[in-house]
Amino acid sequence: MNIHPYTWIITIVVLVGVLVVDALVIGRRPHVPSTKECLKFIALYVSLAIVFGLGVWWFSGSRYALEFYSGWLTEYSLSMDNLFIFLVIMEKQRVPRESQQFALLVGIMISLLLRGIFIGLGAVIIGQFAWVFFVFGVWIFHAAWGVLKDYLKGDDADHGAEDGRVIRFIKSRVPSTDTFERDAILVRGDDGRLRVTLLLFTVASLGLADVMFALDSIPAIFSLTVEPFIVFTANVFALMGLRQLYFVLGSLLEKLCYLPVGLTVLLSFIGVKLFLHAIHHYGWDFALGFNGEIPTLISLCIIVGILGVTAVASLIKTRVASPVGQAG
Repeated sequence: MNIHPYTWIITIVVLVGVLVVDALVIGRRPHVPSTKECLKFIALYVSLAIVFGLGVWWFSGSRYALEFYSGWLTEYSLSMDNLFIFLVIMEKQRVPRESQQFALLVGIMISLLLRGIFIGLGAVIIGQFAWVFFVFGVWIFHAAWGVLKDYLKGDDADHGAEDGRVIRFIKSRVPSTDTFERDAILVRGDDGRLRVTLLLFTVASLGLADVMFALDSIPAIFSLTVEPFIVFTANVFALMGLRQLYFVLGSLLEKLCYLPVGLTVLLSFIGVKLFLHAIHHYGWDFALGFNGEIPTLISLCIIVGILGVTAVASLIKTRVASPVGQAG
């Protein structure tokens, strides 16, 4: 896929510009968005991703368009698990609803920056060392096991032990308040000294979570495409609307009870695909009498199938269990 530098520049400016405009609107009027407002933004961003994929199809062919859609859906589904961790962090730190907008916005910007860095590093490493796909595969299997382990632990899963230690370390060395001041990170105390608010520690926790999810999601999408342009744009579109999706999914995530199981299967499939890609690169698959490369269209169908079965199974279980819950 040959992308002209001007195309890169225009794409980055437009996509980042959309996020910046969204940020400026939120910065001027921090509030708790209504479900209707959130759904409008989500529909807009999903439509933009679909149109972008059609544009890729028009200019570069169906192969790269399918790679984009596969990568976008994978990153979007992994973002839902990311949102669950965000919900846990916000709940544990008792972040007021009106302050969550700004915290989420900063967290998403940090995620975009980290993913940009990891995409660049990943593309360089993959270009030089094909064996890194084996490493990515092991990492993805480890991530899948982590998701399943947390699901099996249920409410006992500790999602923030490491962040808690980091936050306590920062608090012990930085003058801070014990309150949230809407979207302010710094406030001046009665003694005239600047102090950081609790919002800074929330943003720090989200940033730490972003590091772990970037380490999981970048190898995942490299199993579907090695084109940096597709990897970058799929990640950016997956982050668009994530803030609005957070407020919509607050209650919906409880209904998607099998989401961790679905993500475990999805990550396991991606891990297998990474291993097969590495085996194919070295020609070991042909030596064993098979072709290790899974066509992009089949990968896309498998991803959609996993997500569809997960959603349907979750809704069926929720519907079956709800009369029992109401009776109790």
